[in-house]
Amino acid sequence: MSEQTPKTVIDLIRDQEIRMVDLRFIDLLGAWQHFTVPAHELTEEAFEEGFGFDGSSVRGWKTINASDMLVIPDAASAKVDPFMEAPTLALLGNAVDTITRSDYERCPRSLAGRAQDFLRSTGIADTFYVGPEAEFFIFDDVRFETSTNRSFYAVDSDLGHWNTAREEFPNLGYKVRPKGGYVPVPPTDSLHDLRTEMVLALEEVGITVERQHMEVASGGQAEIDIRYDSLLSQADKMAWFKYVIKNVARRAGKTVTFMPKPLFGDNGNGMHTHMSLWKDGNPLFAGEQYAGLSELALHFIAGVLKHASALCAFTNPSTNSYKRLVPGFEAPVNLAYSSRNRSAAIRIPTYSSSPKAIRIEFRTPDPSCNPYLAFSALLMAGLDGIQKRMDPGEPLDKDIYSLTPEELSNVPSVPAHLAGALDALEEDHEFLLAGDVFSRDLLEAWVDWKRSAEVTQVRGRPHPHEFSLYFDC
Repeated sequence: MSEQTPKTVIDLIRDQEIRMVDLRFIDLLGAWQHFTVPAHELTEEAFEEGFGFDGSSVRGWKTINASDMLVIPDAASAKVDPFMEAPTLALLGNAVDTITRSDYERCPRSLAGRAQDFLRSTGIADTFYVGPEAEFFIFDDVRFETSTNRSFYAVDSDLGHWNTAREEFPNLGYKVRPKGGYVPVPPTDSLHDLRTEMVLALEEVGITVERQHMEVASGGQAEIDIRYDSLLSQADKMAWFKYVIKNVARRAGKTVTFMPKPLFGDNGNGMHTHMSLWKDGNPLFAGEQYAGLSELALHFIAGVLKHASALCAFTNPSTNSYKRLVPGFEAPVNLAYSSRNRSAAIRIPTYSSSPKAIRIEFRTPDPSCNPYLAFSALLMAGLDGIQKRMDPGEPLDKDIYSLTPEELSNVPSVPAHLAGALDALEEDHEFLLAGDVFSRDLLEAWVDWKRSAEVTQVRGRPHPHEFSLYFDC
């Protein structure tokens, strides 16, 4: 299929009788924002002139005294939205300054484009392929509140093991045991048809799906794996992925969360991220080194491991992320690499010996991240490792959970909380500034927002469990 141009987009609007055009951009934290215009307002000139909006109302962006911005739609991103009642075309765009018309440096989508350009400028590779595996929960009910004198959350799922005694008139059983949700067939997997509906909706918007299945946790945890793609294209697809999954669930009277740890005592939502570099159509990670890797791939691994604590500020950017990243549980917190050890932060999958399938899997990230920033940061860390010929050290093929305290003391781990990751980013960020991919302004804005709006806000609130620990002290 040929790439879409402004002219072909206008033709598409006419041929499919599109009534509205939805203009979407990604905010600093990774959520889509949008405004909508009648289809007649989208002209070929609009792809150059853009559409104005108020940047001061977008999280982490402009101040109110310098709020005017433009979004420039990308014709190649045009897709018909499958959920709007009136026929609607969705266009993704980049934010630009109204005066200079240069890319707004806090626009994550522009940043991902700069990361791709920087990769090509190094001569090392021309394509960074990314394959994320984003897990999520499908819940039937969610309630929460936080106020001066009251704080609680409650989520529920018909599949939750806590509902074995619930009066359902009749309760038919087939609840999922704690940590017992990995790939049972129906009737236990009562969400199969809903996930299939999600798959078909994803493919309707051009996202190729490789598989869908239940995941480990009780309470409706799921995973839908999409085909790998290049950095910017895959980040766009992840934005569509969340949008489609949430809207299909809502259409079915259910709700979805990508929150890393919504349940206590069961598995959380990870986003294992597969990565490889290619040049001129050839894979660069295949070679004769450990686990069939090339020397270049080992340097890439070394860069990710060296900068992992700082990377967590983008790959695990919520306070809730670190409820999942707890030593001794399922999440990979140990900064090591291995060909078969799923307790290591980086795993080399061994499903196929084909050079084209050789890749590395960073298992630490979670789907609360902004994919444009997270994927770009991972690329920059890997390139730093390649350019400086970093050594990743020896692989760790032992079961990390069986190591003695003495052995484990030699294995570094990810930060214990978001504040630690932000501290690491402040200390280790020069690799992100190469090629003007990230800017100091964006990094400062990111750290300031995360500290003031998230870390401090959570830190200052009593936790419900503290009442059971301390009320009678």
